[in-house]
Amino acid sequence: MNVYINLPVADLDRSRRFFSVLGFEFNDQFSDATALAMRISDTCFAMLLTHEKFASFTPRRIADARETSEVLTALQLESREAVDRLTDMALANGGGVVRDAEDHGFMYGRAFADLDGHIWELFWMNADAMGGDK
Repeated sequence: MNVYINLPVADLDRSRRFFSVLGFEFNDQFSDATALAMRISDTCFAMLLTHEKFASFTPRRIADARETSEVLTALQLESREAVDRLTDMALANGGGVVRDAEDHGFMYGRAFADLDGHIWELFWMNADAMGGDK
């Protein structure tokens, strides 16, 4: 199963620059003046859409992600260091702090808001350290 996350963005070029700095790649075959196809993993993608394009898929008003929480996109990374590295890059390139880092021993996470206010939660988890049924 593949996952496609559709997010409205104000400026496609600015979003491409921001996410490129974070190491994400784009598939230009599925991108145009209204959409950017961003690869998150082999089975997960984000479609960054202009507001006009996004509005064509829903009769509902587009949420202002700077004012309301619409979705929390959580990405599991390979290490605590990877969480810090990617979050720090996002913050250094215009992203916003959402909350302080959370360290639960078996799980570590941080969150940032992208240039349009969408929240990205980055976490590392050692399921073996949780104990009990997983």
